[in-house]
Amino acid sequence: MINVDAYLRRLGLPREPPSVAGLFALQRAHVERVPYETTEIWLGRATTVDPRESASRIVSGRGGYCFHLNGALSALLSGLGYAVTRHYGGVQGSAADAAGARGNHLVLTVDGLPTEENPSGEWLVDAGLGDAIHAPLPLLEGVYEQGPFTYRLRPSEAEPGGWRLDHDPRGSFVGMDFRKVPAEMTAFESEHVRLSTSPESGFVRVLAIQRRDATGVDTVRGLVLTRVGADSTSTTLDREEDYFAALADVFDLHLTGEERSILWPKLVESHEKWLATSDNG
Repeated sequence: MINVDAYLRRLGLPREPPSVAGLFALQRAHVERVPYETTEIWLGRATTVDPRESASRIVSGRGGYCFHLNGALSALLSGLGYAVTRHYGGVQGSAADAAGARGNHLVLTVDGLPTEENPSGEWLVDAGLGDAIHAPLPLLEGVYEQGPFTYRLRPSEAEPGGWRLDHDPRGSFVGMDFRKVPAEMTAFESEHVRLSTSPESGFVRVLAIQRRDATGVDTVRGLVLTRVGADSTSTTLDREEDYFAALADVFDLHLTGEERSILWPKLVESHEKWLATSDNG
């Protein structure tokens, strides 16, 4: 079991019976208040996909990536009485990558909440895509606008019987496919190990933190902070105090002095390597 009341306090929400409005409030608060972040990897601290562990870390003020964020959110939704299902999914990073549910993403759906626009009562809920959806989407084929971004939900070509979310062209990935059948958290264990330890993993190569709100998304990759929305901005945080101030102010991510002393030299080294191997040098 997780501490539902402590989790809700982290999200700034009251405990309420399941409803469409409540579901929307939960996802919006989650993506706005709990950052998508991979600092545990860069601090050399191993994590698991256990939703209880993830929820405890979120309550303490941290975030995580999809297995943590959606795993914990699924436990919260279940604890509040929502009919939530976990699904085996896959994020397609670029057009050159294969589409399909390759296990690098955990997806959630919630059913039993029909509306006039969504009579089936099924919703795609996802707090683990970083810069993607801000609120649930009806599990119906269509084009959906949320703030400055446009998404398309359609049957998956790579996963027969499954679904495909096409990201906004300005997003950090092309799209995401998922299977409609339920999945257990154990199905993601091996991919979690690969993503958090392999030298080829993007999570290992670059420290990334993202936070979505109603009007756009903030992202810091390495030492570069960007804002994508109606307008786009980019700033290099090459001073230690500026970098950690941005983490606190923009992402509500507050690191200890020891954590800062571990991260900063790694970030500077990674940034210098990036400059040396790019057109930015």
